[in-house]
Amino acid sequence: MNPYDPNTEPGTHFVADTLGISNVNMLNATYRPADPLYRASTRVIASAYELNERHDRVTVAAKDALRLFEPIGRGELGRARVSYALLRTSIPKLGELLTKQGRAYDQLIDAVSAYQRLQPEHSTTNSHEANREQRSGRDDDWAIEGDRQLKALEVVELGGLRLCRTAIGEEPYLSDGTGRRPQPLPSTVRRMVADGLLHQDTSENPHRPGQLLSLTSHGEAALRAARTATSRVSAALGRSHAPASPGPLANSAARPATPTVRNPAR
Repeated sequence: MNPYDPNTEPGTHFVADTLGISNVNMLNATYRPADPLYRASTRVIASAYELNERHDRVTVAAKDALRLFEPIGRGELGRARVSYALLRTSIPKLGELLTKQGRAYDQLIDAVSAYQRLQPEHSTTNSHEANREQRSGRDDDWAIEGDRQLKALEVVELGGLRLCRTAIGEEPYLSDGTGRRPQPLPSTVRRMVADGLLHQDTSENPHRPGQLLSLTSHGEAALRAARTATSRVSAALGRSHAPASPGPLANSAARPATPTVRNPAR
């Protein structure tokens, strides 16, 4: 479950939701300092907390402005004059803070996108996407190549997977709300929705909480077929590595020969 409150920690909440992690501070812990992923993940952490800080400043400024509006709303003329004077400075200040908050959100989106592009799976996807014009058939066949479709079916079967969009930029991402399971590519899921393997609940908000994904009857059948095929391959591999059973000739050869006793000449 995402441990960050979106109302007080929007930056870290967004990162945890988008990347499926529960501790944003540990995002760069598994990389060496010379690794590009270390620099990219460190930038994500810094951008997340920058947005948190900008959001906090906007919240404080907005609360101050609301207090100034209260006497005006009650019609208290004497206090209203003071409020007017203070509002002349507080409103522009709030507008400036909101602008900076928007920039911080844009920087976080860029940082997360850069980090995702460096991930091995996304790098492979970009390579396929660059070469897809040279392929025959559908342009997005790369989205379900290998075992991507099977993995996506298995993750959706577990329940709770939602297709979401960022508030700024409308970028798609997936979240199961736990931050513990690896997520498939959004492009894989969208292709499978188009193919009738997944159902996307479009009655829900695509931003929060996102649109729930579930298996259709075709998706359930595809998952069963894939698992059956995998089991058969595993069984065949097991048989090919099993030691050969000794046949009757081998058994007879293993037994010591019984000496032939000749009758002595009479």
